[in-house]
Amino acid sequence: MSFTLDAAREMGLKEVILWCTSACGYCGFLHYKELIQREIVPLKDEAQLKDGYLEMPLDWIPGLKNMRLRDMPSFLRTTDPNDFMMNFANANRECWRNTKASAIVLNTFDELEQTVLDTLQTMLPPIYTVGPLSLLSLKATKLPISSTLWKEDTDCLKWLDSKKHGSVIYVNFGSITVMTNDQLLEFAWGLAYSKCDFLWVIRNDLVKGDSAVLPPQFSADIEGRGILARWCRQEAVLAHPAIGGFLTHSGWNSTIKSLSCGVPMISWPFFAEQHTNCRYVCNEWGVGMEIDNNVKRDVVEWQVRELMTGGRGAEMRNRAVEWKKSAIRATQPGGSSFVNLGRLVNEVMLPK
Repeated sequence: MSFTLDAAREMGLKEVILWCTSACGYCGFLHYKELIQREIVPLKDEAQLKDGYLEMPLDWIPGLKNMRLRDMPSFLRTTDPNDFMMNFANANRECWRNTKASAIVLNTFDELEQTVLDTLQTMLPPIYTVGPLSLLSLKATKLPISSTLWKEDTDCLKWLDSKKHGSVIYVNFGSITVMTNDQLLEFAWGLAYSKCDFLWVIRNDLVKGDSAVLPPQFSADIEGRGILARWCRQEAVLAHPAIGGFLTHSGWNSTIKSLSCGVPMISWPFFAEQHTNCRYVCNEWGVGMEIDNNVKRDVVEWQVRELMTGGRGAEMRNRAVEWKKSAIRATQPGGSSFVNLGRLVNEVMLPK
């Protein structure tokens, strides 16, 4: 959070900001100001959420490719000009205040987001790409580094050990995404009808304002090919050879970990820059398919089957493997992220 910049300035210290979004997501936030100035947002009324207005192409934003209004970080989907989150991300607030930092660190790698990074370098302090952090950290320690506060279930890894290579789809909507119980049921029956093996992380608070409730028939239908967990170590799951796909909310940590492991995705973005990540996953990086917010079981069923056993899924898997190779190269000695970490230390962190 950029409020720490004030403390650093008062104490005469340098400050490096670790921005936790993708570069494309960050760029989307930085253009809130112009969207407001052009009177594209806030929305005139809630009907614009459904009448096709969000399909408006935004081909004037430097660095971002093939974007529509619906692909921008979602805090601007409001009719309230005083909306807190829209204004928090607007000019002179969270995103733009970072121009006062000594440097900005992004958990991405150059080859993945080079075009947008070139644009950001003209708008911000020096940017150092040091991702994927999950791979770079392995150069410092062989022990897994986890930032989660959730209690992890290790039984799911034992279950994966019993499954064939690439046969399981991993389902996890992150630590803060919520859905209705109807949406939960659509996902559940879509997974069941797909006849594919799956590992599904269902948090206690996944369903908005209630507990997740699945019918007894669902448990009977998935016996032997589906397992539910409260939480698990995501890096270990995505790196497991049994995993062949990932149904995700497209949070950046989940997205870049999936790319690092060569796993293609089905995306159901929830909020913030997850929509931007989804657009890039599906259209620029070629490793994903999107499910509409109005989720239906037949769409889930078809997309899971296509991802796991279809021709399109095979193509996406091949591209995901290529991105995995790129991520590994970036974090090896001599790679762009490995070198950038050294540059960050020598150029910014060490006293002159």
